[in-house]
Amino acid sequence: MSDENLDRGAGSGAAAGHRLSRRHLLFGGAAAGIGAASAVGIDLATRPARAARRGAQITAPVAGAADGSETVAFYGPHQAGVETRPQAAVTLVALDLLPETDAGALRRMMRVLTHDAARLTQGQAALADSEPELAVTPARLTVTFGFGPGLVARAGGAAPAWLRPLPAFAIDQLDDAWNGGDLLLQIAADDPVTVAHATRMLLKDSRSFTTVRWRQTGFRRSAGVEKPGTTMRNLFGQVDGTVNLVAGTEDFDSLVWGGADNPAWLHGGTGFVLRRIRMNLDKWDGLDRAGREASVGRTLATGAPLTGSHETDEPDFTATTAIGFPVIAEFSHLRRARSENRGERILRRGYNYDDTPDASGVSNSGLLFVAFQADVDAQFVPIQRRLDELDLLNQWTTPIGSAVFAIAPGCGPDGYIGQTLF
Repeated sequence: MSDENLDRGAGSGAAAGHRLSRRHLLFGGAAAGIGAASAVGIDLATRPARAARRGAQITAPVAGAADGSETVAFYGPHQAGVETRPQAAVTLVALDLLPETDAGALRRMMRVLTHDAARLTQGQAALADSEPELAVTPARLTVTFGFGPGLVARAGGAAPAWLRPLPAFAIDQLDDAWNGGDLLLQIAADDPVTVAHATRMLLKDSRSFTTVRWRQTGFRRSAGVEKPGTTMRNLFGQVDGTVNLVAGTEDFDSLVWGGADNPAWLHGGTGFVLRRIRMNLDKWDGLDRAGREASVGRTLATGAPLTGSHETDEPDFTATTAIGFPVIAEFSHLRRARSENRGERILRRGYNYDDTPDASGVSNSGLLFVAFQADVDAQFVPIQRRLDELDLLNQWTTPIGSAVFAIAPGCGPDGYIGQTLF
């Protein structure tokens, strides 16, 4: 969850038993004795540095932004909420279409949703807004719509090959309460009241056409409490998302907005994956600091790889300790998330969640891991398979929800989201 982070999970099938025995063989004693990592003579004398990555900020700060007046443009070739610098609060909602919602009804629904979303993101009340005073503080509000395979089929369109549930991963303990959906709403802003109001307005718009399948809320640090460009931390205390694609670059355009093999209606859009990852904070409490850092492959204080000094330093996977062990272990999350194939990269946009615990512990917390990529099968799945096979963080994390959507391209003021599909 810290570097090219995906959640823990990957392929199942005939090889599952082999992977399980391999995991036990390699982990045998590792999780229990990993705190002794400091005894293997980690040599941090040589720490190559790299230039810090350029922050992906689409909306520049403006005068008065501290009062919540800053806006993000709604109309354009791409939907907002992908390139946009992540906001402090998010609500993700999956809707299921009612049986009677046909293609014509879908068009009417998306026109209404688009119109009201455009108004709300600019600090204007929705047309039937009964609490218009709550709309005047946009706080960088964005609304992003995604289509599931059921909606695409209902519209009579062709779905990309990857628009389906992810393959089964050995570590998954998925709860159907957090899986799937026909229509996704990603509603994010720097103010939770703004998010709550926009969510209510858009659900009112769609209630004649859909039912709510699930709703998930997440958070980051509040706007203004950290320096711009600071990498978020998850509830394990790890920096989460150090190496990320940068908006406006050739890599971003290719790996996020690309997808030449996708259907024509999706050009200008992208693929969306959400994994709800439960983090066992109570069990994590029992691991010492050296063990935590060895399992991640990074220092907790700075986020630097164990072979570096700064968060953005390139890890040296060939470095060994005084007695010949790799400084960054093969089972570390950092090592498993990396690939020599530069096409296996994604844009990450994670949020923490913290829900009411049950009687078994003091925490019910985790990560809403959002990933954008042009081709889920080619970019997301291979990383997941490596993490499922051998990532020590699997000892403390469990995917409990999974959903895949196609993020439609943007539209102009005279259009609506999804018009290319319909």
